[in-house]
Formats: sequence, C-alpha cells, structure tokens
Amino acid sequence: MPSLFRFLTLIGVLGGLTYGAMFILATWFDPKPREITVSIPPDRFAKQP
Repeated sequence: MPSLFRFLTLIGVLGGLTYGAMFILATWFDPKPREITVSIPPDRFAKQP
C-alpha cells in the first residue's frame, strides 16, 4: 500500500508541475496577432465529377 501512495503522490506532483508550467506560459506570453494570406488555386472551386 505505501508504494501506491508514493506513486499517486508522484503522479500528483508531476501533474501539478505540468499544469503550473502551462499556466505560466499562457499568462506571461501573449502571441502577436498577424495577418495570414492563403492562396487557393481556382481548380479547387470547380466541382469534381
């Protein structure tokens, strides 16, 4: 039983560290918005038989 508690504690700590790292990255860094232009060839609009 003690090994189960140790395993669950380890999983909890690793999950908490992962969650904390993602939270810090999401709050500290803001992406810069930019315009994206995608060219679509005209033959993509024609119906395929």
